[in-house]
Amino acid sequence: MASVADDILHNNKVGPVLRAGELAQAAAEAAEIDNPGKEVTIEDKMAYLRIMADDELVLTQDTLSECLGRDMNIRELEVDLSSFAGQIEWRPDKVRFYFEKHL
Repeated sequence: MASVADDILHNNKVGPVLRAGELAQAAAEAAEIDNPGKEVTIEDKMAYLRIMADDELVLTQDTLSECLGRDMNIRELEVDLSSFAGQIEWRPDKVRFYFEKHL
């Protein structure tokens, strides 16, 4: 029987873990918009939000700004980014969470 830890460690889920707040809520909404056709999972743990998808998850600055209702710099995510699953790639207009190798 697999434990919860095994389920968390042995999958291809990637994405950010963000401190709860308006930016985390906007990121959850933006994840759905920026990743069409993907099943995006949001786990609300009260103090933080875990946003996940299989293999790759992208958040764009434009969509985050739209969801927040104000202009924002993609680097603002770093302040509330507690952790993340997978690898991370920062670009001037987006952040990408991904795996190069799969389980």
